[in-house]
Order: sequence, then C-alpha cells, then structure tokens
Amino acid sequence: MSTLSDIPESTVNPSPTTVESALTDTRLRVVLLVQVNSGAEQRFLRAYDQLSQQVAAVPGHISDQLCQSIENPSQWLITSEWESAPPFLAWVDSPAHREMVKPFHGCVEDTRSLRFSILRETLTAGSAPVDVTTRGVDAALRVGDGLVRQALTFTVNPGSEDTVAKILADYASPDARVDETTRLSRTSVFMSGNRVVRAVEVKGDLTAALRFVARQPEIKAVEEAINPYLEEDRNLDDPSSAREFFARASLPVVHHMTAGGPRPAQGVHRHALLYPVKTGCGPAVASLLARQDELAVNKEMTAEQSAKTLLSSTIFQRDDIVVRLVDLSVPLDRHPAMAAGVSGRRAAAVLGRLLDLGADGAVIDLSVDDGLRRFLADCDMTPITDRQAADH
Repeated sequence: MSTLSDIPESTVNPSPTTVESALTDTRLRVVLLVQVNSGAEQRFLRAYDQLSQQVAAVPGHISDQLCQSIENPSQWLITSEWESAPPFLAWVDSPAHREMVKPFHGCVEDTRSLRFSILRETLTAGSAPVDVTTRGVDAALRVGDGLVRQALTFTVNPGSEDTVAKILADYASPDARVDETTRLSRTSVFMSGNRVVRAVEVKGDLTAALRFVARQPEIKAVEEAINPYLEEDRNLDDPSSAREFFARASLPVVHHMTAGGPRPAQGVHRHALLYPVKTGCGPAVASLLARQDELAVNKEMTAEQSAKTLLSSTIFQRDDIVVRLVDLSVPLDRHPAMAAGVSGRRAAAVLGRLLDLGADGAVIDLSVDDGLRRFLADCDMTPITDRQAADH
C-alpha cells in the first residue's frame, strides 16, 4: 500500500498534484442514506439484523450502526467502519454482498452510499488514544479536482463486437446539465475483444448523474439496442434485474492522480489499458500501478515543470479486472515504461510476475522498451467514443 506520504520530501512536486486513492491503510467510514417505504419498517429492521450478523464475519469489517431520523422517521442511516477501503470494495462488489442485500429489496425506496477515509478522530477527555489509520496516526491528505469517476464493464457475445461498437459510437449525447450542482463532464468508451469499458466523469453528485442519464431517451435507445448482444441478460426496466446488472458491471476507481500545473490545450492522448492479471493478483497490480504513477509524476514534475508526459491516471479495479485510464502528452509508445506504469527493472519484474504475459506463447520482457511496446499494443483498448462537455 502506498500514499504520497511514502515519497521522500525532496521529490514532492511543489505544484498541487491531484491524488484520490482508496489504496491506503486509512480506516474507512461508509455512510448509507436510506429512504424506507411506509409500512415496511419492521421488514427493514429484520433485514438489517440479518445483514449485520452476516457482515460481522467479513474480513476488514470493524463495526456498524443503524440510526433513524428524528425529523423524518422514513429516513434511516447505516454507518459502518472498515480497516481500509480495499476489503470493503472487495465485499461490496462480490456476489455474496448481492445475496445479503436481497432482503432489503421492496422495503427501501431510495439509497445513497458515501465512502470517507477517516483522517482525524476526537476522543473524550481521559480516554485512551486510538490510531486513525491501521499503520499510524496521520493519514495522507489527498487533493481532489471536483470530479467523481466511475466505470462500468461488461462483455458482449463473440462476433458482435463491430455491431456493438457502432451502437456505442453513434448515439446522440444527452444534456450535460443534470441540475444546479451536477453536470456530466466526460464519457469515454473502450473495447478489447468482447469486453466493453465505459468510464464517466461527473462534476457533482454521481448518483444523481447516473439516474439522470438512465432516464434520457438517447441513452435508453442505446441500452435497448445492445441488450440482444450481451453475454449476460438484463432488463433495466426491472429494478431487480437492473440492480444485478450494475452490481456486476461496476468497476470502481481505486486510485486517481492528475499532474499539477497547466494542462495542454491539445495533443492529449487518452488510452485505456486492460492488464492481463493472474488469478488473485488484481489488488496487488492496482497498488503497484498507483505507486509507480505517483513516483513518475513527482519525479517528472520536479525535473522540469514544462515536460509533463503522464498528465493523469485513473485505476479501476474489481477482483482481477484492472483498467488504467491514462492521459498522455505524447503517443503511447514514446515513453513506454511510463505509459505501462513501471519505472525501472525492479518494478517491471514485479509487474511481470503479477500478469499473465505471453498468452500466445511469446515471451514479453517488461524491462526493455521493445517488450513494453509489445505489451502496450496487446493491452491498449480500442477507443469507441470520447465525449466531453463544452466546459470540460
């Protein structure tokens, strides 16, 4: 695990670098706002009691609380504390979680989930001190850019890739303005084989934006058009089926960073890299890539403020699906090590042990530029569409 606090002080970039990461050892507070249907309160309580007993056995879980609003009895609040974000993210995206929450279906009208790293903790006078993180008192302060990022991934039937790509490329964009505080900023869609990855950036409330988009006729038409080609059936008009699909398709952000200083007005190359992760190595790959990106950006910015190559990196990870979305100021193969997310032979060797390289029998050496270029050519996803709001 790494944060910017691990970087020697002499290498820290004096310009503000945006770093947003779940790959830390900081304790996590999860807040779930719930609107319970009238008359379903007892059913909701029974479902919570059952869930709380089950989640108590999940590795990384510390505690949870159930609260009811004193102003509006229909509003409830569930809070839970976790040792860090990775075990929570692994659980919340698992089939086991989807089974655990099924008893809530039908008695809950609306939910909103918020996740926070615990940075400071105020204790009652005289009580024993408690570390805020699992490895020390001070948690790394991260700098945001006001954007919320999320991705969805799903697979389509082999042989339908060209048809699906055309559907996803040709739709009309919905209105970027969701409400007074929320706007759609950017949508990027990529494909590799029969896997689709759709990454979105939102200014404001991600949940409100996704619900707004789902209601737009342009998007409904796209979703209906690709339904026949999906490997796993879905019905977005059925709440239960829709929940199942989004739970399966969710590809959460575990790390994001943007280099400080001015960004080029043009000539930015966006790529999505799908890493061929060995079974069980997804979290390790995501952590390694996050650390390498931070080191590369800070080293580059310290050396020369105007020579930025890696402008931003967003790492999406669920289980062994790892996608790294990068914005580069140069073509992908100009600086292959930085583009691939490794710097030096040691990092290349570690990444090589975590990946399933040379599936076709060829040997790929990540410690040399030629091997890195072959690797990048293999895992670079095909861009389908990249749409930005006018004021992005």
